Amino acid sequence: MAENGDGLGTVPEHERILQEIESTDTACVGPTLRSVYDDQPNAHKKFMEKLDACIRNHDKEIEKMCNFHHQGFVDAITELLKVRTDAEKLKVQVTDTNRRFQDAGKEVIVQTEDIIRCRIQQRNITTVVEKLQLCLPVLEMYSKLKEQMSAKRYYSALKTMEQLENVFFPRVSQYRFCQLMIENLPKLREDIKEISMSDLKDFLESIRKHSDKIGETAMKQAQQQKIFNVALQKQNNVKFGKNVYINDRIPEERNEVELKRGFEEEDENEEEVLTVQDLVDFSPVYRCLHIYSVLGDEETFENYYRKQRKKQARLVLQPQSNMHETVDGYRRYFTQIVGFFVVEDHILHVTQGLVTRAYTDELWNMALSKIIAVLRAHSSYCTDPDLVLELKNLIVIFADTLQGYGFPVNRLFDLLFEIRDQYNETLLKKWAGVFRDIFEEDNYSPIPIVNEEEYKVVISKFPFQDPDLEKQSFPKKFPMSQSVPHIYIQVKEFIYASLKFSESLHRSSTEIDDMLRKSTNLLLTRTLSSCLLNLIRKPHIGLTELVQIIINTTHLEQACKYLEDFITNITNISQETVHTTRLYGLSTFKDARHAAEGEIYTKLNQKIDEFVQLADYDWTMSEPDGRASGYLMDLINFLRSIFQVFTHLPGKVAQTACMSACQHLSTSLMQMLLDSELKQISMGAVQQFNLDVIQCELFASSEPVPGLQGDTLQLAFIDLRQLLDLFMVWDWSTYLADYGQPASKYLRVNPNTALTLLEKVHRGMKDTSKKNNIFAQFRKNDRDKQKLIETVVKQLRSLVNGMSQHT
Repeated sequence: MAENGDGLGTVPEHERILQEIESTDTACVGPTLRSVYDDQPNAHKKFMEKLDACIRNHDKEIEKMCNFHHQGFVDAITELLKVRTDAEKLKVQVTDTNRRFQDAGKEVIVQTEDIIRCRIQQRNITTVVEKLQLCLPVLEMYSKLKEQMSAKRYYSALKTMEQLENVFFPRVSQYRFCQLMIENLPKLREDIKEISMSDLKDFLESIRKHSDKIGETAMKQAQQQKIFNVALQKQNNVKFGKNVYINDRIPEERNEVELKRGFEEEDENEEEVLTVQDLVDFSPVYRCLHIYSVLGDEETFENYYRKQRKKQARLVLQPQSNMHETVDGYRRYFTQIVGFFVVEDHILHVTQGLVTRAYTDELWNMALSKIIAVLRAHSSYCTDPDLVLELKNLIVIFADTLQGYGFPVNRLFDLLFEIRDQYNETLLKKWAGVFRDIFEEDNYSPIPIVNEEEYKVVISKFPFQDPDLEKQSFPKKFPMSQSVPHIYIQVKEFIYASLKFSESLHRSSTEIDDMLRKSTNLLLTRTLSSCLLNLIRKPHIGLTELVQIIINTTHLEQACKYLEDFITNITNISQETVHTTRLYGLSTFKDARHAAEGEIYTKLNQKIDEFVQLADYDWTMSEPDGRASGYLMDLINFLRSIFQVFTHLPGKVAQTACMSACQHLSTSLMQMLLDSELKQISMGAVQQFNLDVIQCELFASSEPVPGLQGDTLQLAFIDLRQLLDLFMVWDWSTYLADYGQPASKYLRVNPNTALTLLEKVHRGMKDTSKKNNIFAQFRKNDRDKQKLIETVVKQLRSLVNGMSQHT
């Protein structure tokens, strides 16, 4: 029952599927049939049965329909057979009619074909004319392009190419000749690029060769402008009554001549003022830039141009190895650099983007560092101050020229301050030679004058004021020697020379005043002081010359205030200004005087030693000569003459020299007595030595130098005097009894000294006794004296030993 129930349920489903199959396109039957198999097992058998039943029903319906229309079909076939006979007749008639028409239309066909051919030819001719009219402008433009290439009008040729590509070629692009032209244009563009690049290379080579001429012209114009500005400023100052310091007026006469010469040159060149455009043809750059701009490759051109110019910059900045030898070497170096940057500045202002301000600034900073390093290295080799000064002037013109083109040059002026120090060093070396020559040529004697004219000549050279000398009648003498006015003049010349370097440095008067004073201080404290010290220490400089040197330094010291006034008059900076540097000439000349004084003391002692070495005592003489030794009298006479010369020296110097001489003479005489090589001395020799010491004491008491108080000089010989008195009086008992007492008569006699001399005298007495032993009556006295001497010797030795133990 269950199965029957399932079978009844599937019948309506099968009918639905059959309806879908009948009403659906055969391409979509698959899913419908699949549903038959997807339902229940064995359902497809039942569906097949249902399908067979449906087919049988349809066959029955078809058969019924055919049976219903069969008579009508038979009638139609019968009528069709009747019509066939009429159709055959009609076919025959149509065939005949067609034949007749064909025969009649053959001639028309021939004429029609002729007309068609003519029309085709006419149409072709019209088309050809139209196409030729379209192609002719292209060919004309291409011909124009060739003419422009031949005439080297490359920029116009590129414009023509653009017109061909944008306007003409699109109209005739289907033709082969157009394709050939299109293919040829890139080659023409490359040719133009190569040609324009070749022109650019020629231009770069040309400006490299002409850069020195360009720079020379630019520097000359800058210098002329500067001269004009200075003259205009001076004219305004004179017009308004101003007394303002102008850097470029030093020295006044020289600059006036230079200004006049500069204006004359300016007048000569006024008709022909050359510019960078006059010296260089920049058209290759413009053409090349325009060509590359049109080609859309402007960046490549810019990079190439900048790269090549940087290479040229490095070549220009590389100096010759011997550049420092002449000013022309520096001038060529500067003109080439100026020419290079003048060209770059011109390119910057006349082109768009080829050279930028950032690029030129970078290039200038690189060049400036190299320039400063080169100048610092090469200027260090310069030993000629004139060459250094010319180098400074070139640097100033160089800096002013480039500053006029907008390049920063502050570092160059900073370099000038370094070169200024070197310039001062070269000046100091030069003036050291000048001072040495002055000292060599000086006779170290007061300047004689015989008339008023000679007096005025000396006064004009050196600021000397002495009312007493003015009152004296001619002939008379200045106290200083010839070297003093010469040195004063040379110091002023040094100030002028140092001042020359300050021209155009754009510094204030205060700074220039400070520079002048510092350089002058270096001249005085280092150069002149060194020359004076070397002069003082020269062996051939005698006492008279040393005395004159001391007098000279005194007057030079007094003249320092006039040098300060001289600098003040130049710079218009008052000495009362807080930051004004003072001249150190006072200490310089004081040091030189002290050195000369010390040398006087030394040479005086050396002279005394020379005289003492001439002493020829007979230490065995039995009786004195009755007069002082000849060498000593000569020495005293020499000292008197020398101290007479010392009257021109400051009092303390002469007094110190006199005291030093007496003390040295006393010491030399004492050393002569105590010389270890001198083994014995007779009493006669002691008496003769005493006569010499008496002469020394007489000299000391004669006041050889004014100002010494009382017996000050005699105290220099007190040691000798007490020692000789002890032996002359033979007062040993008093000496031994009072030894160590403040009131002792022989307080200055050292036991060791007395012992040494006594032993020498003892040996002399022994030697004398041996020679005189034939006189028997004297033997007892001699023996007593010798015993006394031996006793005194023992006591002296005990004193000496006591002193050594105490020490």
